[in-house]
Amino acid sequence: MKIIMNKQILIVISLIAASASYAAEPASSYPSKPVRAIVGYAPGGGSDIMGRIMAQELSKAFGQQMITENRAGAAQNIAAEYIAKSPADGYTLFMSSAALGINISLYPKLNYHPIKDFAPAALFAISPNLLLTHPSLPPKSVKEFIAFAKQYPGKLNYSSSGSGSTQHLSGEMLKVMTGIGIVHIPYRGTAPSIVALLSGEVEFSLSNIPAALTYVQSGRLRALAITSAKRSALLPNLPTMDEAGVPKFETSTWYGLLAPAATPRDIVMKLNGAVNTIVKNVEFNKRLAQLGADPVAESPDYFAKFLQAEIERWAPVVKASGAKPE
Repeated sequence: MKIIMNKQILIVISLIAASASYAAEPASSYPSKPVRAIVGYAPGGGSDIMGRIMAQELSKAFGQQMITENRAGAAQNIAAEYIAKSPADGYTLFMSSAALGINISLYPKLNYHPIKDFAPAALFAISPNLLLTHPSLPPKSVKEFIAFAKQYPGKLNYSSSGSGSTQHLSGEMLKVMTGIGIVHIPYRGTAPSIVALLSGEVEFSLSNIPAALTYVQSGRLRALAITSAKRSALLPNLPTMDEAGVPKFETSTWYGLLAPAATPRDIVMKLNGAVNTIVKNVEFNKRLAQLGADPVAESPDYFAKFLQAEIERWAPVVKASGAKPE
């Protein structure tokens, strides 16, 4: 009996020692195996595109594969909850977008907290949305679109990547600022949202540039305006929403890398350094520019403050619009 007990104690001690050794992996050897990067939306959307190109570059930088995995649904809440509950060892990361700063105001209950449950590693890109319509829709300008929507209140449907996305809230902001009656139709990601617009299932969308640019350039979608404060070099003839007749209308989405909250600081800093080096690379900058995104290279503390500011920014928009999860 004593021998059995001793064996059991030895097993427990060895497991604890192994666990401690694993958790205490020094940043100098990180990563020593493949890393999973979780995207909260379906393949083909802006978050997926941006997440994959960053994951590819990090794979090169670290000499270890970074595997992009899509866990779509509930405006990336499914992915966020999964990351929040994952081991804080740096091997399961979150390729997040702006919904992380919105959902706390939109959903009455979340199984994670956007600040307390994550360690922001690196914000790496910011991208505005485009006001897009199906080419069959008569309006060819924002003013014509608003007049058309007022002529047919409640008849125009718009798609988004899901409740709580900047696409959804951009539509709600447009509704509040112009007084038009429009109907939100959420999808499980930007790609299916764009497909719905291409097929004529919905009449318009406010979608991010990476997912929509090809269709705008080919004429399969019509862009009426961009939601940034200034025009895009990719679409220089496209007016801003402010120029097009909706003063001070400005929205954008962002893309960043986060880890579970208890991830060691030295691993977070190593991730930050790698991402910032990638973002500062001229060729990577060109790639972002081709997608209509602006590069960001800042510290984890900057990203943490940015995320808090996003929560404060979107809360009054959610309240004023009366937006609800769908």
